[in-house]
Amino acid sequence: MQNLIDFIVKYKHWFLFLLLEIFSLSLMFRFNSYQGSVFFTTANSMVGGIYSTVNGVTSYVSLGDVNARLEADNEQLRAEIYEMKRVLAERHIDTLRFNGFERSKFRFIGAKVVNATLQRSNNTLTINKGEKDGIRPEMGVICSSGVVGIVYLTSTNYSIVIPLINTNSKVSCRLGKSNFFGTLEWHHGDPTRAQMVGVPLHAKIKKGQLVETNGFSDIFPSSIPIGHVESVETAPDGLSHMITVQLSTDFNTLQNVSVITNYFHAERRLIEQQADSLLEDDGNADLL
Repeated sequence: MQNLIDFIVKYKHWFLFLLLEIFSLSLMFRFNSYQGSVFFTTANSMVGGIYSTVNGVTSYVSLGDVNARLEADNEQLRAEIYEMKRVLAERHIDTLRFNGFERSKFRFIGAKVVNATLQRSNNTLTINKGEKDGIRPEMGVICSSGVVGIVYLTSTNYSIVIPLINTNSKVSCRLGKSNFFGTLEWHHGDPTRAQMVGVPLHAKIKKGQLVETNGFSDIFPSSIPIGHVESVETAPDGLSHMITVQLSTDFNTLQNVSVITNYFHAERRLIEQQADSLLEDDGNADLL
């Protein structure tokens, strides 16, 4: 112990210099937006690289479970293909002349989750794809079982995703096989459940009913599973339901995801903002 104290006393000037240097850098990154963004991008890339290495080892150990899930997904896809062929045949559509459905505006980029937090109120996921792969903020993220979340921040090689289990997450959704819409929120705690709010009291809801995306935004296509109704109670406002939803996505074992790239989303946002601005100007002109 005395040796440690002697060492600190001997090099106290260097320790003081390092502390002042760290303090100065923290002030610079905190109060200068450009330096702060450069620091975040660099730190995100370095930390992402470490997470990728750790995740690679973990993924190798759990290859058996991953292969089993992939095989199950393949079986599901085969069943859907056969069902589609059956429907086409029933409608007397010549599959040899069938040119396919309308080309979707959505594309999908596969990625791996290299880090995740599940015990906080503001949980995040880190995935190993970024700007160089065409990923931008406000793109939807899904997995084989359903919705995962929305891209929040991106660097060259990595992206941060706000999952459904984040108190800032709000995803527009609907009750399957109905016209009743609402918003999915997460109120902290259980990472397997969330709450659907805004559904009117006259809506008839069944336990086990599917909750899915409604396609109102350009972030998610319609009919992507979110979960199933577990229980229903009256919301505090007394005017709507508070629905507890059992989430389809298991965030504890999540590894493989797909980012939904819709490059028309920015164009739609721009023209809607322009319309709002013009309508606001027209309203002010009428007041004059």
